Amino acid sequence: MNQQLLDPVELRQRGFDALVDALGWVNAVRFVQQYETSRLDYTAQRDSILPTWSREEIVRQLQEAGRDAVSREDVPGNL
Repeated sequence: MNQQLLDPVELRQRGFDALVDALGWVNAVRFVQQYETSRLDYTAQRDSILPTWSREEIVRQLQEAGRDAVSREDVPGNL
């Protein structure tokens, strides 16, 4: 087997692809997070980005988005 050294970008991409193939996307991310530490506060970031919608508002937004998607499919020329 001929092993060649990959550049760091390709090595990281292939490695992550192998993890996704073996573990699935979510578990691959969880695995990588065990080895990468960050000083960022994900929870605070998420709370500052995401709206503070109730469950009812989330359902309403999803239903509205679904109706919009269906109505766009009816318009000729949309891909």
